[in-house]
Amino acid sequence: MNFKGRDIVSIKDFTKEEIIHILDVAEKMVPIAAGEEKSELLHGYIMASLFFEPSTRTRLSFEAAMKRLGGNVIGFAQPGTTSIMKGESLADTIRTAESYCDVIVMRHPLEGSARMAAEFASVPIINGGDGAGRHPTQCLLDLFTIRRETGNIEGNKIALVGDLKYGRTVHSLAYALALFKAEMVFIAPPELQMPSEVVDECRKMGVEP
Repeated sequence: MNFKGRDIVSIKDFTKEEIIHILDVAEKMVPIAAGEEKSELLHGYIMASLFFEPSTRTRLSFEAAMKRLGGNVIGFAQPGTTSIMKGESLADTIRTAESYCDVIVMRHPLEGSARMAAEFASVPIINGGDGAGRHPTQCLLDLFTIRRETGNIEGNKIALVGDLKYGRTVHSLAYALALFKAEMVFIAPPELQMPSEVVDECRKMGVEP
């Protein structure tokens, strides 16, 4: 499979077979992620890390991964120090950043912002979280962990617990688990229940949460 040039905006953009392929490749790269092996796979490539929202784990994970693979990182974690404060639009920020890099990782408080950025950009956009929308890379990591710990994704009964209304990670994960026909239980207080559109989506895929 060839993913060159593709955006990672939503887990919905990938088929089950493509997700399995990504997890298989990730398994082979565990020694690199752990620092046990060196790689120059991305030598000469630059990733722009554009974080319009606070982040610790997501931002550092992407930056560490890029450097573990021999690449370089530019970007910002404090939008208050950029031209955004002077009124620069998201489109102009993306167009400026892409002239300096080969791929953009972005987190933004506006739902749908990653899809919007992908329309403006000529380099791939990776969604590091967009408002209460989606978080596809965290979803892939969750699937990787589930498969690694249990041996499979299909056939598991998985409880999603906590803030299911605004938690973008669980929105992505619910769709992916439904794709694998895993049984799901949603546990949340009444005011933080899983959005009805996510539940309906799972049902259309043959999974009753």
